[in-house]
Amino acid sequence: MTPIALFQATTGIDPEGNARALVEAVEQAAKGGAEMLFTPEMSGMIDKDSERAAGKRRVEDQDIVLAAARQAAKHNHMWIDVGSIAVLADDGKVANRAFVIDGEGNIRGRYDKIHLYDVDLPTGESWRESLVYSPGQGVVLVNGTPVGKLGLTICYDLRFPGLFARLAEADADVISVPSAFTIPTGQAHWHVLLRARAIEAGLFVVAAAQVGAHEDGRRTFGHSLVVDPWGEVLLDMGTDKGVGFADIDLKRISEVRSRIPALTHRRPIPDAVTA
Repeated sequence: MTPIALFQATTGIDPEGNARALVEAVEQAAKGGAEMLFTPEMSGMIDKDSERAAGKRRVEDQDIVLAAARQAAKHNHMWIDVGSIAVLADDGKVANRAFVIDGEGNIRGRYDKIHLYDVDLPTGESWRESLVYSPGQGVVLVNGTPVGKLGLTICYDLRFPGLFARLAEADADVISVPSAFTIPTGQAHWHVLLRARAIEAGLFVVAAAQVGAHEDGRRTFGHSLVVDPWGEVLLDMGTDKGVGFADIDLKRISEVRSRIPALTHRRPIPDAVTA
């Protein structure tokens, strides 16, 4: 068994305040005996005011939230999956980037969100991630973490099972899905999609989420989850901020796959033919 922790946050518009909250979560996770902490998407800042947010974004090596996370990881000898931070990219846009940090404070993996969320919702909310963000180009698996081989995704990636299949084929043990789901989409799809991805891939899914009313006016769904390969929910944090705990038993993967060996039964899918 590997004890892990999830940080369910209500991230605000001030990176310094968000950095302090993340460090407090690391310390709480360490006191609770966790070997690794998972944080949500946009752990560095959530601000829909594009001009105000632009003035606070930095390149990776100057980001204060990432620096605080690395220092806290080293101080507490804990691995951290920083779900994502918006950092300035080389192409002049922004990368929605996840970081895996080891217990010495070293960055062991990076992943830029591949699928960008562009939509107009019935609630009146409008999202255009592609106006600001550059899509990632690579599938990322981090070896040697406390939870084995860790596959990285971010939020909207959840709706693309091909990415999860690719990570499963690369022998991932756990897939991280840090998120900031809206309430309507969360109520409709969050639990069912996370359970489906875990069942399809036959592995653990860890999804740390944003929750509640944010300073910039948006609201997020919460319900940070840990799901096992059978689709059983091991942790559901509901709608409260804070740190939650769960245990990952990697032996469960082989147990489930021996009962439903779907990964070994996959065959190439031919092109569709119109009759």
